[in-house]
Amino acid sequence: MVNNAATVGRSGVHDFILLRASALILACYVLFMAGFFVITPQVTFEIWHGLFSSLAMKVFTLLAIIAVLVHAWIGTWQVLSDYIKGAFLRGALQFIFTVTLLVYFAAGFLTVWGV
Repeated sequence: MVNNAATVGRSGVHDFILLRASALILACYVLFMAGFFVITPQVTFEIWHGLFSSLAMKVFTLLAIIAVLVHAWIGTWQVLSDYIKGAFLRGALQFIFTVTLLVYFAAGFLTVWGV
């Protein structure tokens, strides 16, 4: 069996499952938030703060942030590997996008947990 060193242990099936799982998590989060806005007649700061002060909502939001990052990571990798043929440019762009995603994760984590 031949192993492809460029995939770092990932396969197409692995990416497919991660994309579908992250999309499912994001769909649940969007439906939950839409339901919250539909059933809450007036969203005040106290109601919003109460929603996001519960541990379950913090974990759910952090899970949604991670799902966005996984989805963006795989999507970016697929687009760059399909359309950018130069290895140096592709690597540089992938590095820039990876750093950006890490910054987004840090900002989301700090926002949700209020550190």
